[in-house]
Amino acid sequence: MLRAAVVLLFVANVLVFAWNKGWVGGAAATAPRLEQQVNPQRLSLLNQQAVTQLATRTCVELGPLIGDELLKRANATLASAGVPGAAIESRVVDTGGVWALATIKMPSKDFRERKEETYRNARIAFEPLQGFPDEQPTLVLSKHDSEAAAQAALDAMTRRNYKGLRVLRLQEPLRQTTLRLARLDGVQIGKLNALSNPPWGEKRKDCAAEAPTAASEASAAGSGASATNGAGSGAAAR
Repeated sequence: MLRAAVVLLFVANVLVFAWNKGWVGGAAATAPRLEQQVNPQRLSLLNQQAVTQLATRTCVELGPLIGDELLKRANATLASAGVPGAAIESRVVDTGGVWALATIKMPSKDFRERKEETYRNARIAFEPLQGFPDEQPTLVLSKHDSEAAAQAALDAMTRRNYKGLRVLRLQEPLRQTTLRLARLDGVQIGKLNALSNPPWGEKRKDCAAEAPTAASEASAAGSGASATNGAGSGAAAR
């Protein structure tokens, strides 16, 4: 009995000694404290110019950009300049194409003269087709903003027994996208200005920058306070 009591007392003394030295339970508690510690040697203060650049807000509009490929290149360029996708507002406008009610490609000068005489006698306006060298010579009787409208005009002429006509597409529909970057900082603007051959070319203009909201100002203030507190903690740790 006495021997067992002596052994237990010895073990208890060893445990108390190890606890006081931090050998038991101390290692697990130390790791989180080290992870949370701010390393002051890694902190750097911003100079006044950098602070001003980050505080400056500029609004820029790019485009209109025609087609999906050009839009994809523009978004990739903005991402490389540090502009997040959430900061880009896209405005899309679909422009209709142009279709014409036109004659077939006329095979001879005599054929053309007879067609022109027929339309003059019927008081139907016409004009020579501009461009499209592979379709010359062709006469255009009317232009329409949709293929369906041009087809309806062709059907009407067919019912009047006019032959040798067709629907000809003069311009295909286009999708134009304008990118609005409402709140770029000075650093991002500097990167955009440094681009030598951006996808939008000369299609860039300034717009009215959005005023910072109260939430964003509070967030900025909170970030500044956190940075100050972090620096203080680092100094204390050192």
